[in-house]
Amino acid sequence: MTCMLLLASGSPRRRELMELTGWEVEICPVPVDEIVRVDERAEAVAIRLARAKARAAAVECPTSELILAADTVVADGEAIFGKPVDASDAERMLLMLRDREHKVITALVFLQPATGDEVVEICKTDVPMRAYDSEALQAYISGGSPLDKAGAYGIQDREFNPVELRQLKGCFANVMGLPLCHLQRALESLGYEIEGNLPSRCIAFTEYDCRVYQEILRGNL
Repeated sequence: MTCMLLLASGSPRRRELMELTGWEVEICPVPVDEIVRVDERAEAVAIRLARAKARAAAVECPTSELILAADTVVADGEAIFGKPVDASDAERMLLMLRDREHKVITALVFLQPATGDEVVEICKTDVPMRAYDSEALQAYISGGSPLDKAGAYGIQDREFNPVELRQLKGCFANVMGLPLCHLQRALESLGYEIEGNLPSRCIAFTEYDCRVYQEILRGNL
């Protein structure tokens, strides 16, 4: 069983990944206040913002059968990185993350407006950044790509290659903003299904040899 899903996101990366499911999707981006509260931890931030987006979308489209909202947070220890406000802020973030490992956390909230029932999925990926030099960093920033991304980088930006992919062990799609195996797991728990082999489609799309999808689908990660 499938349904028309409302995706409460304006992210082009999430739309691209969602297309791999083969589901019909209606896009309904909703504005929410993304200011991090004092002493709020990264996972709590991601869940709170994803839930706020889902509930705002339910007000906009109350007849939707199923709403999906997501929020992705980049965390370096206690520091939480959102989208940079300008090029200087992007440079600051990328210099802090360079040649170190940080964590990317995505919260998925599936909401059924008719009943108010929701399912929450959390995906975490440890991301090792490469030791990019200043020239490559400035060229990346001047191109504008970091400005609409949490942490000021996109793992899929292959010209810059911010991530040391040979050392990455977790979910690539999570770092893009939509962990597809967690999405599939949640949909199945709600009685829906995805036709075909979604992990294979994700691997082909990202060109990343994922080694964790089986454990995720089993509910172990």
